[in-house]
Amino acid sequence: MGVEGCTKCIKYLLFVFNFIFWLAGGIILGVALWLRHDSQTTNILYLQLGDKQAPSTFYVGIYILIAVGAVMMFVGFLGCYGAIQESQCLLGTFFTCLVILFACEVAAGIWGFVNKDQIAKDVKQFYDQAFQQALMADSESNNGKAVVKTFHETLDCCGPDAVVGTLTPLWRDDLCSKDFLKGLLQADASCHKKIDELFSGKLYLIGIAAIVVAVIMIFEMILSMVLCCGIRNSSVY
Repeated sequence: MGVEGCTKCIKYLLFVFNFIFWLAGGIILGVALWLRHDSQTTNILYLQLGDKQAPSTFYVGIYILIAVGAVMMFVGFLGCYGAIQESQCLLGTFFTCLVILFACEVAAGIWGFVNKDQIAKDVKQFYDQAFQQALMADSESNNGKAVVKTFHETLDCCGPDAVVGTLTPLWRDDLCSKDFLKGLLQADASCHKKIDELFSGKLYLIGIAAIVVAVIMIFEMILSMVLCCGIRNSSVY
């Protein structure tokens, strides 16, 4: 015997929320893949300075997002199917998966908040090391010059700060073009600032998506338990 009345409304409401959850999983998966293959981050984070690889903390977070998006799509499908079939077993499994996902999201959110500045800091340190090598060492003996030029061309910047960025083109035009001085008169072209902008913008995007998904998950956990109880009560009669 199927559910009736308000419980039936909850059934279809849960189906709608699960469909939105499934779509959200697909969006997160798509955004994560875009961030993974974004030309700016890829150009920078694939760099190698001697034996030292560019910091990969950002990519670790992206791979976690890809996994979360894929799991969300699976759990969303499970919830839709369980709601339509009015299966207590599937709804119970769906609720358990949501609790695990929610706990993982909270843990990831705490980790991200604690380390939100660390990614940009690591990349800036990597850039500073390459910049020093490019200025002081023979360009033929290391790849510091190539690393620095990639940063400058990708982020449209020159030097770790505005002062150095202004002076560098005057005596090292192989690192920054002399034409770059024109841009310095209009905007701050500090590479440190550009690195902060690059990663902070992407982290805010991830944070907004996580908050939206968390709210949907809370509603789904409530609705799935209410529907599960309604199915149990209707089977008694």
